[in-house]
Amino acid sequence: MTPDDLKARTKKFAVDIIRFAKTIPRDHINDEIASQLTDAATSTASYYRAVCRAKSRKDFINKLAGGIEEIDESALWLEVLAESGICAAAVTTPLWREADELTRILVRSRETAKANQQSTRSPIRNKSTIKNPQSTTNQ
Repeated sequence: MTPDDLKARTKKFAVDIIRFAKTIPRDHINDEIASQLTDAATSTASYYRAVCRAKSRKDFINKLAGGIEEIDESALWLEVLAESGICAAAVTTPLWREADELTRILVRSRETAKANQQSTRSPIRNKSTIKNPQSTTNQ
């Protein structure tokens, strides 16, 4: 999957969540959950766009971490909606599956970036050139 494909996929997830949130029955609690869900889903798309503009590998990894937190939060709110009976599992499950797949993709990307970051370090390790003066012996 290319970065552009993942940008489109995270944006589609955000749009799908916005459309879904509009169908959630209105009351004080549901409105709060819907708000949290839409914030997390739209933040996922925003974070991934920022990932694509990262200035360094470290910045890339940090931004991915933010995206992972947001997509995982989206999955949580979908679980809460289904388990509390606010929304039917038949409606939330496809969205939850997409959140789970996106989580797996982002986590794998972070793992790969971390592995590549470690592999770019030089395998040469310089030994200390300073000798302990107490360890010298008279010959």
